[in-house]
Amino acid sequence: MNAQLKYIQQKLDKRKQENAFRELKDNNHLIDFCSNDYLGLAKEISIHQTNNTFESYGATGSRLISGNNSITEDVELYLANFYRSEAALIFNSGYNANVGLFQCLPQRTDTIIYDEYIHASIRDGIKLSNAKNYAFEHNNITALEEKLSLATGLVYVVVESIYSMDGDAAPLIEIAEICKKHNAALIVDEAHAAGIFGNGLGLVAELNLENDVFARIITFGKAYGCHGAAVLGNKILRNYLINYSRAFIYTTALPLPSILAIKNAHEFLLQNLSRIDDLKIIIEYFKNSSLITHHPLPISTSAIQCIIIPGNDEVKKLASKIEEQGFDVRPILSPTVPKGKERLRICLHSFNTKEQVDKLIVTITTEALSSQRK
Repeated sequence: MNAQLKYIQQKLDKRKQENAFRELKDNNHLIDFCSNDYLGLAKEISIHQTNNTFESYGATGSRLISGNNSITEDVELYLANFYRSEAALIFNSGYNANVGLFQCLPQRTDTIIYDEYIHASIRDGIKLSNAKNYAFEHNNITALEEKLSLATGLVYVVVESIYSMDGDAAPLIEIAEICKKHNAALIVDEAHAAGIFGNGLGLVAELNLENDVFARIITFGKAYGCHGAAVLGNKILRNYLINYSRAFIYTTALPLPSILAIKNAHEFLLQNLSRIDDLKIIIEYFKNSSLITHHPLPISTSAIQCIIIPGNDEVKKLASKIEEQGFDVRPILSPTVPKGKERLRICLHSFNTKEQVDKLIVTITTEALSSQRK
């Protein structure tokens, strides 16, 4: 084994020793309490099949060479109107959009201030920007103001509207006011809010904050059941990203069937807004269950609900027991979350039934109590 492979193996062995080794699993036969398909749109054939005749159904190149199409630009106009934004630019994924935005927007002399729970893709983009950056305590307005006092150059504040691990919401109204006061540009990742809040438009629109937010990142791989993402903002920002975002410039464009699926999903949701109501009913039912007697839940009105089970060993054992009972609930391990904050991350869906929720709760409670006795 050469030195490079030896180093890699040592890193993998360390992960195994910490019981944090990641493996791919196919649990599609289980009852889904883990996917981001909150509204079941990934399963809607009408969204993902198209009768259109294209010159090319596959990918051909980057959008600046051969991969652009009037259909793609029409869908971007549709998205801009849908989300009440001046312009939209489609990226190949939420990760791509975040890295592509933050890599090119803030400069070395600027400052980025971000919530400590911000997504890994944003952190990676921040590193590529080389801008000065500070994390502030999660959802702490006072801490945000303290960090803003350290800022120099152009200032950007970035938060998620709904956080992916705890499912809680950012205090966007207060954050927007602080950003105005300090002349900071507010950027909001709406990955887990788009499709659910604001009749699909996201939490920013639900709170009527579109004009107070510099840029929004909307991903289509969650509630919309598709692939890709879009950065929403004004036309100047769109043109800037086309010219400077390496993640946009140097990647092959999404094929047209994927582009049309994005529009189809939005149109489908507008005709089936009752799915959002169904999801809200299941969320409320879960939160009012007897489970909270044994495991108090973090404050969340979103589809993401968490039960803190400290320790990688403990949470993996519990998740395995739950899987044996036919439910797909994934453990979230450190280092993805801080040590001591390991958890079961339960994703609720409009297609989950109250009976399924009841059985899941009984299973979690029974297995957790059994583990405590041991």
